[in-house]
Amino acid sequence: MKLNEGTVDRVIRVILGIVLLIVGFGVMDGAAGVVVGIIGLIPLITGLVGFCPLYSLLKLDTRKGAGAH
Repeated sequence: MKLNEGTVDRVIRVILGIVLLIVGFGVMDGAAGVVVGIIGLIPLITGLVGFCPLYSLLKLDTRKGAGAH
């Protein structure tokens, strides 16, 4: 697994993931809240590990100076 997310990208993903988790599991009720919370896991996990499978498929790389392959 090769890193393909830059620092700013990762920070934004982690913040977005945390916000979605809080909204999904803390603010919303029912199935919609669970769905939003689970969706929040995606940016949180990809931000923490620095790898996005979709970026990989699209050959995107947001690391500084990495460029697209």
